[in-house]
Amino acid sequence: MSDQGKARPRRKVRVGVVVSDKMTNTVTVQLERQLAHPLYGKQVRLTKRVKAHDVQGAKVGDTVQIVETRPLSKTKRWRVAEITRRAE
Repeated sequence: MSDQGKARPRRKVRVGVVVSDKMTNTVTVQLERQLAHPLYGKQVRLTKRVKAHDVQGAKVGDTVQIVETRPLSKTKRWRVAEITRRAE
């Protein structure tokens, strides 16, 4: 059975802020999302930190767009697609 007729699913794309660039070719990106609390309805801000492969030279404070990719190491599953805004 071959899967020639099926296209691969689209990769997840997220936008976040670089919070650490101390590793070689790796940055830590903080992703933030807002959702309504299930009972009270108040907007709740949830954050998550992920490791991303970076060859573009992103620095702390930069806003970057990251794309899901195959596992590159034990914790690294994302790569930096582009640097959207540089830190000032």
